[in-house]
Amino acid sequence: MDTAHYDMLRHFADSWGLLYMLAIFLTVVVMIMLPGARSRAMAAARIPLDDDHPAGGDRT
Repeated sequence: MDTAHYDMLRHFADSWGLLYMLAIFLTVVVMIMLPGARSRAMAAARIPLDDDHPAGGDRT
């Protein structure tokens, strides 16, 4: 790979990668601040503790 090609890819990754990460960050912040986020987080935290199906049991 020649230097010009590397520099072009590096510039592309620097500019668009930064925008991509900023968009992900803002999406996460908005999702956290939405109404009902606390109840969804609490429900997700309880998933491993729900014992609807005992280990080794037939789930059919």
